[in-house]
Amino acid sequence: MSILSEFKEFAMKGNVMDLAVGVIIGGAFGKIVDSLVGDVIMPLISAITGGGLDFHNHFIVLANIPDGIPRTFEALKKAGVPLFAYGSFMTVLLNFIILAFVIFQLVKVMNKFRLSDAQAPVEPPPTPEEVVLLREIRDSLKK
Repeated sequence: MSILSEFKEFAMKGNVMDLAVGVIIGGAFGKIVDSLVGDVIMPLISAITGGGLDFHNHFIVLANIPDGIPRTFEALKKAGVPLFAYGSFMTVLLNFIILAFVIFQLVKVMNKFRLSDAQAPVEPPPTPEEVVLLREIRDSLKK
């Protein structure tokens, strides 16, 4: 068997295709969560705290700032000034927590549906005719 045919067999297995679809959907879902945090949750938190809270602009400058560069995150990052950007980390951490919570809820719902399907009463298959006849013979012999 050639390497190409082995690779084709491997790539076409159901598990590999399921994984590929999961990774693609996960990437798209990550963008949705980024937008949810950046466009919905963080502005709400900023409004609740008086409008002055923007995690992205929380950083510590680790070197001297060259003259003429404004003290904003984007300008300093573009100028190559080393920054300890704990605000960006907090935003990414919040994204992760929300994503993990949403996935947890999805798995919980899926397990609930799976358990409800498994707990549905299953009718036993009908007893084969041979077994019924053997039971009748056994019962008649006992008499």
